[in-house]
Amino acid sequence: MDEQFQDLFKIRRNRKKVEIGNILIAEPFLEGKYFSRSVIFMVEHDRKGSIGFVLNKPMVFNTSELVTELTGIHFPVYVGGPVETNQLYYLHKHPEIEDALHVANGIYWGGDFAMLTRMLRAGKVQPGEIRFFAGYSGWEKGQLERELEENSWMVGDITQEKFFELPNEDIWENSMSELGGRYRIWANFPKDPIMN
Repeated sequence: MDEQFQDLFKIRRNRKKVEIGNILIAEPFLEGKYFSRSVIFMVEHDRKGSIGFVLNKPMVFNTSELVTELTGIHFPVYVGGPVETNQLYYLHKHPEIEDALHVANGIYWGGDFAMLTRMLRAGKVQPGEIRFFAGYSGWEKGQLERELEENSWMVGDITQEKFFELPNEDIWENSMSELGGRYRIWANFPKDPIMN
């Protein structure tokens, strides 16, 4: 396995408890266009429910093509999940952005969009410091806990300093490989066995 990847993730096979800042790794046979082979970063988890953003599903459009205020600013946008897909969300490294919520060490969620736009135009926010998402992944009270009990997800930790430098295309496969055993075999299993 890639050494860089080993520094990014710590996967725990039988962990059933999720905390803000953890990642969820979809079990190999979880279906659906949003969650199949997805890795989700958790930004909220309490008695009311949970919210996260899918890290490894890039869109074909960038920020300039999706948001009028960001015309000329070409940052990748990821499919964050099936909820509010017409809304743009962002995680970043900039605590100075007003109203940004601290998620975990060095990672902030949202904040004043006008201020962010000014900072982007001034070159004060670089691609390795922010990630944009169309929509988010949400769970009602108790729903995620049930899915964890059903083994739909595995819980892992991510090295916060490396969060914005993720090797996006192979996140899920590398997560499976790190678990070893049958998971390593599943990591190399084609998405559609019929097409193999």
